[in-house]
Amino acid sequence: MIVDDSMVARAVLSRMIDADRNFEIVGVAGTAEDAIDALGQVMVDIVLLDLEMPGVGGLKSIPRILEAAKGAKVLIVSSLAEEGAEETVAALALGAADTLPKPGTGRFNGRFSEVLLGKLRALGYADRGMARPAPPPVARQLPSNTDVPLQLLAIGASTGGIHALGAFFAELPNRIGVPILITQHLPPAFMSVFARQLSATANREALVAEDGMKLLPDRIVIAPGDAHLVVDDIGGTLVARLLKHKVSSGCMPSVDPMLASAGGVLGAGALGIVLTGMGRDGAEGAKRLVEAGGAVMAQDEASCAVWGMPRAVTEAGLTCAVLPPAKLARRVSGRVQEAVCK
Repeated sequence: MIVDDSMVARAVLSRMIDADRNFEIVGVAGTAEDAIDALGQVMVDIVLLDLEMPGVGGLKSIPRILEAAKGAKVLIVSSLAEEGAEETVAALALGAADTLPKPGTGRFNGRFSEVLLGKLRALGYADRGMARPAPPPVARQLPSNTDVPLQLLAIGASTGGIHALGAFFAELPNRIGVPILITQHLPPAFMSVFARQLSATANREALVAEDGMKLLPDRIVIAPGDAHLVVDDIGGTLVARLLKHKVSSGCMPSVDPMLASAGGVLGAGALGIVLTGMGRDGAEGAKRLVEAGGAVMAQDEASCAVWGMPRAVTEAGLTCAVLPPAKLARRVSGRVQEAVCK
């Protein structure tokens, strides 16, 4: 379903999507209110949603659209996805799976069409519990090293990650006594807004990383959009380092260097978590973290917007737990409490 108040945008998006036989447009709407009414009559897998529309608008309507869509994914296609960091990050926090900047109507072609169709393929089907082909067998899970006190938590995420992080931190105690690193794939211009919103959601300090920044207990340090975030030990003090070398995943920032450095510095005291996202970013870093004695957990398929990154580490046999974000947070809390009791 395409939800956009511009007749031109609806027509051009429809033409692009109709060109690929894997997709079928089952509805269009000019306002969020009309979309919610229409979703009561049709079943969809993906809703393309503009944020700037008459009436309530796209942003405030996301929770109602998700409820009416019965498991469908929401892809924001809006000029605000490039220009308005506040609105875009808020949309992702409310449950939108991904965003795509809408080019001017005179440039509604070429590369945009390829990116749009690629995002639609990655988002795939709605999660309605319908029968689907059985997934490949999940590799065995590793022990979780609960005998070693937790010293650092490193979290990687991409598509759908902001919403998953919100669910994770809603269940994580306000104090776990260790630094928290986050690599979330987002444009550089959005990072300060993301940090500010995450600080409020997580109920703790959240800062965009600077080179040499101290990693303090319960402080969240976020990779900037133009550099990898890694951990270093300077005379017994954990600090953030920012690197800009190319990595095999092609991502900037990448989850791989973060997880690998956590293992290299802290070994069994490091815990990595890989949340929803497309691709394989995090798989190489997770392997090095586990080889160093650390542990890795991953988000389960049912709760992911895209089960790409978590699938890669799970099927490689690198995880000690595969769970929804809230239950992953409880596992972290449990490990901290066990260490305190001992």
